Amino acid sequence: MKVSNEEAHEASIKQVVLEVDGTKDVISQKDEKKKMPQMINDIRSMMRSIGDGEISISAYDTAWVAIVKKMDGDSPQFPSSIRWIIQNQLSDGSWGDEAFFLVQDRMINTLACVIALKSWNIHEDEQEKGLSFIRENWWRLEDEELDDWMLGGFEIIFPRLLEMAVDLGLDVHCDEYALRDVFAKRDQKLARIPKDLLHNAHTSLLFSLEGMQDVDWKRILKLRCPDGSIMSCPASTAYALMQTGDNKCLEFLDGIIKKFNGGAPTFYPIDLFEHLWLVDRLVRLGISTYFTSEIKECLEYVYRYWSDKGLFCTSDVPFSDIDDTAMGFRLLRLHGYHVSPRALKQFEMDGEFFCFARESNKSLTCAYSLYRACQVAFPGEDDLQRAEIFSHQFLHDRRDSHNLKDKWLIPKDLSGEVGYALDMPWKASLPRIETRMYLEQYGGSNDVWIAKVLYRMYLINNDILLQAAKADFSSFQRMCRLELHGIKKWSKWKNLEMYGVSPKSVLQAYFLAASSIFEPNRATERLGWARTAVLAEAVSSHFRRSTSPDTTREGFVSKLTGDRCNNIESGAKGSTESSLLHALHEHISFLSFDDASSDNLCESWKQWIVTWTSRDCQGNAALLLVRAVEICSGRHGCLTDQKLDLYKYSWLEHLTSSICRKVCARAQDGQSTENAGDSNRQVDLQMKELARCVLKGDSGISEPTRHTFLHVVKSFYYVAHCSPETVDSHISKVMFEDVI
Repeated sequence: MKVSNEEAHEASIKQVVLEVDGTKDVISQKDEKKKMPQMINDIRSMMRSIGDGEISISAYDTAWVAIVKKMDGDSPQFPSSIRWIIQNQLSDGSWGDEAFFLVQDRMINTLACVIALKSWNIHEDEQEKGLSFIRENWWRLEDEELDDWMLGGFEIIFPRLLEMAVDLGLDVHCDEYALRDVFAKRDQKLARIPKDLLHNAHTSLLFSLEGMQDVDWKRILKLRCPDGSIMSCPASTAYALMQTGDNKCLEFLDGIIKKFNGGAPTFYPIDLFEHLWLVDRLVRLGISTYFTSEIKECLEYVYRYWSDKGLFCTSDVPFSDIDDTAMGFRLLRLHGYHVSPRALKQFEMDGEFFCFARESNKSLTCAYSLYRACQVAFPGEDDLQRAEIFSHQFLHDRRDSHNLKDKWLIPKDLSGEVGYALDMPWKASLPRIETRMYLEQYGGSNDVWIAKVLYRMYLINNDILLQAAKADFSSFQRMCRLELHGIKKWSKWKNLEMYGVSPKSVLQAYFLAASSIFEPNRATERLGWARTAVLAEAVSSHFRRSTSPDTTREGFVSKLTGDRCNNIESGAKGSTESSLLHALHEHISFLSFDDASSDNLCESWKQWIVTWTSRDCQGNAALLLVRAVEICSGRHGCLTDQKLDLYKYSWLEHLTSSICRKVCARAQDGQSTENAGDSNRQVDLQMKELARCVLKGDSGISEPTRHTFLHVVKSFYYVAHCSPETVDSHISKVMFEDVI
């Protein structure tokens, strides 16, 4: 039956596929129908209110601000900071992150707060409680695992606090044996960075400025950020204000203290970091399609600050790091922005890549961000190739040594994230598989970040994001099970098992389609893909079983392009081949909107059959899937209306066919995607070219159409890359195992 109206056509397919035992099943259950819109609105409201960053308050930085004297007297410049300190002491006498105990975090926060109170000789009871905590926990600083979660600048800042405590007459019972490594690391770090470099350029040492002595303040003040801060760090800025009385430093701190009601975060603003990581979380959690306009605003904001100098967590600091730069590069490129990998070149030295110059130990999450960024390389980007080799080896070595703790982040399952990235490269990773895995890896509000102290990012690590993602994925699973029921019923009705189509192959065909095109409103495309794949397998099996495949193909093509209406009416009563032709004609008619789309789809099948061989049929099968998706979506008929570069469209088809043919040939020969020599290099180069054609978006071809090519190619690469056991495991997780 031909349907001219797209909405009616979509509804007709859903009616056939979602009909279970004669009763239409509703995909979303009533409770989630009520909860999901509210969660989406809550997240949307949060995104629209993004400013300079939602970050937790640091007791350490607040203590430094509390020490500041008025410029014209001996009383506190910021008395509200003292009130914050008193109101936020924990029950054990310490200050710091209450939910996650890290001894460095508790010790540095507590000692700073005790010093602040002692500086004004107030609240002796709170001082003593803090000192008792410090004395009782000295021994913990000897923990061998501290190097894995070393606070930024701890080796410089903590010795300075101890010196301040002694000067104030505080009895901290300093255990020099426990602190010998801390002092040794201070000397080691200071020896690597000459004082001239400290005074002449923005380096990571400025984050620990309050731990430095013999500072040339006239030169340091020239390194202030436009907002008056020292590297957006309240503690460093407070120390600079104490030493210089600089009005711009005072203005920065005054704004911070007013915004946070007496408290101060470990750095602020943190706008670029929040914009980037929030988008990344939404994409990986699989709910980005609900926030298309908000994500566009986030990335437009980031792109305003993009340059070959890279990015930092805040737009106010003339400094950059590899983590923010790599994340920015990856997200901007994936969303069609023109960005150059030259921004990553500055982080390369002697064949290695670093986050900050002269860092003492490399970060796992920075290497992870870099590796993910390198996955979307275009041809000729040699810098990214070197970065990929380095980051891949670094991550492999860390995984092999079971050393998967990071110095910047304490997430729920970093080992799982790294493992997925290494085992499932971007070119083989299907969206719904990545989401299903990340739902188990993302810790929501329990994930903790590391800087001078532990801190929380309330929008990036948010339980509402996790709840919404789980609800959305559960709804997706119910939709999958209903659609799968329908397609299995259709396959049985058409007696496709007679042509070698097994229930397992139907399941895999649908799984690949649903893992790539998962949105509820794209059922037509998803089911068109799956049913086309099933019928292609049936037709291939029919040809392989023939004693004369060439003759069989010629006759099949002739009948396919004959009187389709008569074939549809008589096919079920005819021969085995007629029955298959009947199923194919009905499929073409069912997916088509009008005569033109029906003719296009029939022609696509004809081209595939004409070029079919028993060994080399997959390249054109990929094109068949692309055309089926595009035709049943209604986009294929609009190609003539687009300002389309036909050469570039043909080039996309060539790349798709070539890549899929090569990866399938490797799989047939029993070669893995890692051990295929020259063929692997050719595929990698073509994948980079495909990524360029799809992501650059300058061809006049619509974005959904370009991504159809990419989805299909990645599905073929996925099957060739993964073992059958891995595919079965993913099918189980994505479609059948409940998200807990």
